[in-house]
Amino acid sequence: MTAAPGVAIPREPVPGGGGPERGSGEDRGLLRSSTTLCTTTLCTTVLCVLLLGLLTAGAYLGRYVRPSADEWCFLPKVRELGVWGMVEKFYVTDNGRIGNGLLVGMYAQFPVAGHQWFALISGALMLAVLWALTAQVLRRAGLAVPRGVPLLVASMITAVFLFATPNTYKTFYWPAASVSHTLAPVLACAAALPLLLARGRRGRIAALAVVLLSGVFMGTLSEEASVVCLVVLAGVVLLGRWVFTDRALVAARWWALTGMAGIAIGTLVLMTSPGGRRRRERFGLETTSMIAPESLKSSLRAYVHILETVFTTWQYAGAVAAGVLLGLLASGREGRSRGPEGRPRGPEGRSPVLLPVRPLLWTAFGALAFLVSGYLCTVITYPVFGARVVTAQRTWNDYLLLYVVLLAGAGAFLGRALRRRAWRTGVATAAAATVCAVTVAGLAVPLHDLGHDMRVRAQMWERQDQYLRGQAAKGARTAPYTPLSVAGTLEPFSGKGRNSWPAGCVADYYHLDRVTYSTRLP
Repeated sequence: MTAAPGVAIPREPVPGGGGPERGSGEDRGLLRSSTTLCTTTLCTTVLCVLLLGLLTAGAYLGRYVRPSADEWCFLPKVRELGVWGMVEKFYVTDNGRIGNGLLVGMYAQFPVAGHQWFALISGALMLAVLWALTAQVLRRAGLAVPRGVPLLVASMITAVFLFATPNTYKTFYWPAASVSHTLAPVLACAAALPLLLARGRRGRIAALAVVLLSGVFMGTLSEEASVVCLVVLAGVVLLGRWVFTDRALVAARWWALTGMAGIAIGTLVLMTSPGGRRRRERFGLETTSMIAPESLKSSLRAYVHILETVFTTWQYAGAVAAGVLLGLLASGREGRSRGPEGRPRGPEGRSPVLLPVRPLLWTAFGALAFLVSGYLCTVITYPVFGARVVTAQRTWNDYLLLYVVLLAGAGAFLGRALRRRAWRTGVATAAAATVCAVTVAGLAVPLHDLGHDMRVRAQMWERQDQYLRGQAAKGARTAPYTPLSVAGTLEPFSGKGRNSWPAGCVADYYHLDRVTYSTRLP
């Protein structure tokens, strides 16, 4: 009797053989493997759909974003001077951040539409970078995972990074803050992709060129993100011998040193710029030392409060759970050859760029990098914000991405350990998948509430926008303005009219001489 291809026919028991042949056991093992694969694929697909649905909903709410705070001043300047005029303004007048000025000019040249599309474009870019990074790290580590798992991990990291923060609006939707503190660390991650993709000498040279230019750009984009990058890159140089394989260590160190040189060049450009000097004078930074003992102590107290908030935000557990799933589902070659100090050379003699061989030590290094960089970021922002650094959540994002990636990596090590010990892996997989699903629900509820507030503000903003444009068209030189704030963003006449900033910029935007405080919409 013959069978259709791919269909197994059970064998008859051998008379007197005491039971079925070994082939029936293999068939049962194959059936169990197929069932497990189907269950894993279904679980991964469902979780990916949930996470991508959450991210899509978040991007969709971007259509309700309208200008506020600093953007009132950006828009008329870009209208008059163009993108490069904004870059010059940042360098000469504002703060010296020419990279920041470039990104601001790129979205501000499309006034309201630029704000509406910013969340979709930046969110898609973040997901694409983290997805590619996850896939390439797995490839270089010699690990194989079911299709969809890298997307699942990248989606969870993106969702938690954007939506678990205390102020999602300033993290994701407010372009003025996002380009400096949310997009900046993601762009820094993107600089590692050429190194992971490098094949041969030309590829490594290209990776060095990219990281050098990226470092220069980062130095002129965000001081806080630059600090995080410097700490991580310094860790690669000093501690890389415990993380990288023998053949990869030299390349990794040269890459890290080149990136640090680029950041130093960019920071030097920023610090010596006329705008940088004016900013330091405006905040009294020329006479106040951020490394004074009292400033360091105050920064430490503020950082402890920040960490208390971060560590008690339960939604970050979703990153750990996604990592556990990754570790449980990943498979790789065993018996790799090792170098003279016990570091593996990689499968079949090929040396992957990154291959952690001591999970606890690797996680400890990551935790140290997060804690040190977070404190240093608090130190450099404290002279500007003072005690308000505890509530200026947007400045946390420069090091929170590192925190979320660290959680996912620690989860992957945990999942890998459970897989190797074959200790209730089915239960662990189900538990991790459940935590992922609960995290999505926990992030969706506050996002829905924020979306309602954004819709209400957008409707009122449009109504006031039409009125002010109408007044300007009639030749009026003064018009009333009602502050419309969302998620704590600044508006003209905040504090019940006591603070007029940026009322002058609003008047410039509408071609008026002045706007006055009003408590009622026209």
